[in-house]
Amino acid sequence: MNVAIVILNWNGRKLLEQFLPSIVNFSSELADIYVADNASTDDSISFVKEHFPSVHIVENSINGGYAKGYNDALQSIKADIYCLINSDVEVSKGWLEPVLEVFENEVSTAVIQPKLLDYKDKIKFEYAGAGGGFIDLYGYPYCRGRVFNHLEKDEGQFDDVSQIFWASGACFFVRSEVYHKLEGFDEDYFAHQEEVDLCWRIQNEGYTIKYVGTSTVYHVGGATLQESNPHKTYLNFRNSLLNIIKNVPKQWFLFVVFSRLILDGVAGIKFIVELRPIHTWAIIKAHLSLYKNFYKFLKKRKKLQKKSDYNLHTSIVWQYFLLGRRKFQNLK
Repeated sequence: MNVAIVILNWNGRKLLEQFLPSIVNFSSELADIYVADNASTDDSISFVKEHFPSVHIVENSINGGYAKGYNDALQSIKADIYCLINSDVEVSKGWLEPVLEVFENEVSTAVIQPKLLDYKDKIKFEYAGAGGGFIDLYGYPYCRGRVFNHLEKDEGQFDDVSQIFWASGACFFVRSEVYHKLEGFDEDYFAHQEEVDLCWRIQNEGYTIKYVGTSTVYHVGGATLQESNPHKTYLNFRNSLLNIIKNVPKQWFLFVVFSRLILDGVAGIKFIVELRPIHTWAIIKAHLSLYKNFYKFLKKRKKLQKKSDYNLHTSIVWQYFLLGRRKFQNLK
C-alpha cells in the first residue's frame, strides 16, 4: 500500500521548520512526503529543499485555498492512500501503523482521522476534529470531545476505532481512488468544512468514515486563520449553509434551511451583545453569498444523503445552550 503524506503550505516557512521534522522522523519509512506549495512568497520552498532533500515538492501556480490547493497538487501525486495534513501538526511515533491497518482490513473504509489533540495543551482535544466529527439536524458540525467551544480532556474515552460522519481536514486520510472518483474537494468552499462535504458525498457512495483513536497527532489550530478572524466566521457560516443546500435530504430541506436562517440570526445578535459586530457582518455576508450561489449549489444536488448517520434527532444548539450539555457523552 503506497502512502503519500501531503502538507499544504502557504508562506509557512516557520511552521515547516517547527513541524516537518516530526513528520519526516516518524513517517519516512512507510510513506513518501510531499509539500504542496500554494504559490508562497516567502522562502518555504528553498528551506525545504535545503534542509529536507527527501521531501518532494509540488508547486501550485496560485493560492487556491485548501480545496483547490489539494485538488491541484494531488493530480500529480500517485499513491493508494493520501494523508492530507496541515503544516501546524506534530505527529507521534507509530501514528501511521494503526491507520494503515484499518485501511488494509476494511475495504469499505474510505476516510480515516486519527485522534486530534491540542498542541498547546496536549491533555485536551483540539477544536478542528477532536475525536471525530458528526453533524446535527441543522447542519452544525461537532465532535467527540468538542461541542461548540467546549473542549474535553483526553482521558482515554475515545481511544477506540469508531465510525464517524466526517474527518478533520487537519489530518485527513483518504483512498486516492475515491478522492479522484468524486473529483476531490468542492473548490467553491475555498477553506473550512469542505471536508464535511466530501465525507458526506463519500458516504453517499456507500463508503464509511472512521476514527482511529490509537493514532495521535497534535494540532496548533488557527495558524492560518485564528478564531477571532471574521473571515473565518464568514467561511464557517457560509460553507455550513452550502453543505445544507448540497446534501440535506429533500424531505428535510426546507425545514432545515429556514431553521438555519433563524438560528444564524440569533448568532448574529449574540455577536452584537458580545460587542463583536464585525462577526455579525461576517454572518450577513455569508448569507448574501448563499443567496448568490443558491441555484448553483442546487444543481450540485445530484445524489442525496442515503445513510442514517445524518442525525435527524439531535440539535446541539438546543442541548448545548438550553440544556447545558457540554460533553459528547451527554448528548441525546
